[in-house]
Amino acid sequence: MILSIILKKLKSSFTDLLPIILVIAFFQIIVLRQPLPQMGEVLFGGLLVVIGLTLFIQGLEMGLFPIGEAMAHALARKGSLFWLLSFAFALGFSTTVAEPALIAVAAEAAEIAGQGGLIDPSRDSLNQYAFGLRMSVAFSVGLAILIGVMRIILGWPVHYLIIGGYVVVMLMTSIAPKEIIGIAYDAGGVTTSTITVPLVAALGVGLASTIRGRNPLVDGFGLIAFASLLPMIFVMGYGLIIFR
Repeated sequence: MILSIILKKLKSSFTDLLPIILVIAFFQIIVLRQPLPQMGEVLFGGLLVVIGLTLFIQGLEMGLFPIGEAMAHALARKGSLFWLLSFAFALGFSTTVAEPALIAVAAEAAEIAGQGGLIDPSRDSLNQYAFGLRMSVAFSVGLAILIGVMRIILGWPVHYLIIGGYVVVMLMTSIAPKEIIGIAYDAGGVTTSTITVPLVAALGVGLASTIRGRNPLVDGFGLIAFASLLPMIFVMGYGLIIFR
């Protein structure tokens, strides 16, 4: 029974990865017309990816989704708006500040800014710039999750907030230094990590399921959109301060 379940989950993960495999195989065989280099390592790596994806999805189902929903239910039943909003902000901030993709992008942006003469190329200055970028993004994500939770509680229409947010993004784009715009737009993507997304989604669904009059399908989703939107605004604001 257990072996059958494991094989079924491995098959499901392989099916999810199959489009990527077919695309690579098509271009390697039909377009490039040459075998894959180090075929053995590639196949072994592909097997590890399938196993890792299977374990990751199982971990989400067993751990992150239940704990996110359980904490949302518990905090909603506690009846304390302060602790609920504090948890929302802390969840967004903590999962973002340690995001490897954000750390890598911030460090690379600092190196490029130093090489371009936009900031002092000393190591301390580069680290300070990268740290400030990370803190700006992490704070914005925390604030975004807080606003998303407030939307669920008060029943605000999600599209009004999203449209208004992107209007602000366009206005900020028109006045922000051109050196920061691309980084700001990328920051909106790197914040939606493999840990942040399931926890935040579970928080929204759990909260919408607890509050009377809220539909988990209608009101429980949309938090991730805020987490992608606000970092663009905050990073462009950071660029206005740093580059003046």
